[in-house]
Amino acid sequence: MLKVNSIEMGDYTSSDFDEMRHYFFSGATVDHAFRKEQLQTLKRAVQKYEQQIMDALYKDLHKSQEEAFTTEIGFVYAEVSHTIKNLGKWMKKSSVSTPLFLLPSSSSIIREPLGVCLIIAPWNYPFQLLIAPLIGAIAGGNCAVLKPSEMAVHTSVVVGEMIAEFFDKKYIAVVEGDGAVVVPKLMNENRFDHVFFTGSIPVGREIAKLAAEKLVPVTLELGGKSPCVIDEDADIKVAAKRIVWGKFTNAGQTCVAPDYLLVHEKNKDELIEEMQTSIRQFYGAEPIKSADYGRIINRRRLDKLKSFLSQGSIITGGEVQESELYMSPTLMQDVSPDAPVMKEEIFGPILPILTFKKQSEALHIIQQNPHPLSLYYFGSNQKNEDYFINNVQFGGGCINNTLVHLANADLPFGGVGNSGVGAYHGKFSFETFTRTKAILKTATWIDPAVKYPPYKGKLKLLRWFFR
Repeated sequence: MLKVNSIEMGDYTSSDFDEMRHYFFSGATVDHAFRKEQLQTLKRAVQKYEQQIMDALYKDLHKSQEEAFTTEIGFVYAEVSHTIKNLGKWMKKSSVSTPLFLLPSSSSIIREPLGVCLIIAPWNYPFQLLIAPLIGAIAGGNCAVLKPSEMAVHTSVVVGEMIAEFFDKKYIAVVEGDGAVVVPKLMNENRFDHVFFTGSIPVGREIAKLAAEKLVPVTLELGGKSPCVIDEDADIKVAAKRIVWGKFTNAGQTCVAPDYLLVHEKNKDELIEEMQTSIRQFYGAEPIKSADYGRIINRRRLDKLKSFLSQGSIITGGEVQESELYMSPTLMQDVSPDAPVMKEEIFGPILPILTFKKQSEALHIIQQNPHPLSLYYFGSNQKNEDYFINNVQFGGGCINNTLVHLANADLPFGGVGNSGVGAYHGKFSFETFTRTKAILKTATWIDPAVKYPPYKGKLKLLRWFFR
């Protein structure tokens, strides 16, 4: 039996929420010094619990220490360090111009905290996708309730213990339990000032509905069919390595993993050969024995992935060990664009390969599943690159690479349409967890009569002011 030190839903009441709100209204979270200190505390907490987090990620998803550090813990270190370094600059009041007819005045914008925020994390990167938004919430001057995924139970417990040790629950609290029960209860019984959700599109819709009842703003980091285009002039060897790495990291359970390939027909055979070579180089002849190859989160997800295997011809892989929650890196061809594997986000180690002759053919297939979270393009022709960038609505992506746009804190990460609402990382996290407040300050040393009634005879002068 796992020991849970964080709050079970039955023990989290509206009075706990009210205490958190009162703490926020006290102004304790607002000062730059406080925010910086809490970010530093968070970093120390992660450092203390680093090995426990790694162990939990291995138990939940079979992540090696190297993968756990690179994709989860190291990502958090980089994000929190970037935020500490830049927070003072982000918090500064910014001056903007003032029109002539409002003189003598000055105009400025300040960013203020939102209040008490709810952060709901998924199971595929259960540490990083919970703590990275928390960095933004702390930087913004907020209090936060964290809901880790119950499906990644070991990570959830470790995070609960870590937060409980380093933070007062009236400032940051972790609430455990079944998300389908816990989240509606939290949102129905309390009015949060912002809800940040990462997960599937269907659940995202339900979160948005719950939030809409109380006019609560949301950030929704969802998913979708992220295409990867390999054009006629692509460097196939490089493309193969970067696609295999991007697709099969975390056994394909990555929201921005390439979901399917669109390869120019002249390059298909070479690409498949090079990808097979890369799979062997990365994971060996038997990936099930590789320390670097993950597992599927649970039996239900594995059964779903197995149902996709009959929807095309397996080129490589397709092996399943149910007792190990294992599915090998799998390449497929002869897949219909109308098959479920091409309509649903795969979220696993299956990669359908389709071909095209003209860029317009590839675009047509992409547009059958609008608003991908990411798009990846391999090629050296600027005109063709621009064709896909300008004709596909997607959240973010890479040219001649996969996944790594997430690692740049100066780039926003978020979706569009079905793939999400809002963005975060770096300054964009700070902006997500704050609101803009407009200030116009007028001097009193002069008070022009033209702005007051009676207005008769002032039209010409007013026209001049508003010209």
